[in-house]
Amino acid sequence: MRAAGFAFTVHAREGDARAGTLSTPHGDVPTPAFMPVATYGAVRGLEAATLAAIGARIVLANTYHLHERPGEAVVARLGGLHGFTGWRGPWLTDSGGYQVTSLSDRAVVDESGVTFASARDGTRRKLTPEGVVAIQEALGPDIAMTLDECRPIGDPAESGARERAEQTLERTLRWAQRSRDARTRPDQALFGIVQGGPFPALRARSAAATAAIGFDGYAHGGLGLGEPPARRAELVAIANAALPEAAPRYLMGLGRPEDLLAGVAGGIDLFDCVLPTRNGRHGVLFTSEGVLRIKNARFRDDPAPLDPDCDCPTCAAHSRAYLRHLLQENEILGARLASIHNLRFYLALLEEARTAIEAGRFATFRRNFEVRIAS
Repeated sequence: MRAAGFAFTVHAREGDARAGTLSTPHGDVPTPAFMPVATYGAVRGLEAATLAAIGARIVLANTYHLHERPGEAVVARLGGLHGFTGWRGPWLTDSGGYQVTSLSDRAVVDESGVTFASARDGTRRKLTPEGVVAIQEALGPDIAMTLDECRPIGDPAESGARERAEQTLERTLRWAQRSRDARTRPDQALFGIVQGGPFPALRARSAAATAAIGFDGYAHGGLGLGEPPARRAELVAIANAALPEAAPRYLMGLGRPEDLLAGVAGGIDLFDCVLPTRNGRHGVLFTSEGVLRIKNARFRDDPAPLDPDCDCPTCAAHSRAYLRHLLQENEILGARLASIHNLRFYLALLEEARTAIEAGRFATFRRNFEVRIAS
């Protein structure tokens, strides 16, 4: 089954970098694109109108957490994620596979799926490949993810590391086939996930086998867990070589601005990360000249905007001194303004990358950006 109303077209290339359009039943997404993370159905502190105003085109929610509360049946009765949240544009939901890592002390993995003890009340819940598809079909995103086993492998030189990565890879493939067999909604895209740890041959094998099952798009999972950036780029390139050229590619959970541009250079189309909003709430701001730690005393009397090159509402109306004051006092407006700025920075960065690819100057754009933030 291929999703109705879902398409991906590449309009321009520069090396492996590509600019395209991802079409979904709820709108088009120019790529490469960054997806703000709305774990519980909301980007913390930001409503749908603000997300749209700063350039968001697609938003990501967490299947496991929405299943736990309020439950997919509630969301479905209220019009799915689009009706329930008020964000009418495209949604992507992850599968809950990452919770195998983030809640590893509460999770038990076997061939049937993953069993969790809820961090809220200790209630035991089980995610199976088929169940995760059913939950996401009830939630109603435009793009759903298959359940994968995402576990950090550790030092690849350690005894048994390759064997553990291979076991994870094979289970993820079996779950991917079960997920594909379970899908019933013709209007929802389903993405498969590449695993294989930090081992090039396993990444290539996983990508080829996942592509053979056949999905609407493909994600690189299990990266950003400590591997050097150069190794990550190698692993992405090896997997991409085995994935369908005409399908969108998604690098899950990364990362810093320079990580995004490295991903774009390697042919990635979609990104997500909690970093811009999480860091913003703690006073760590991304700017065109590098990271600004706004709580530092030197900003107490600074009348300048966070970034004079930024077009976000925060930079248009507020000073560094004011934002520092708000964050120092734990005023909720400070967290909101900082999140708006950081998200706009990420969204604008990929807008500029897309324009640079179309103009054939992405390599120069990336190089200039890296020089600025390093100075």
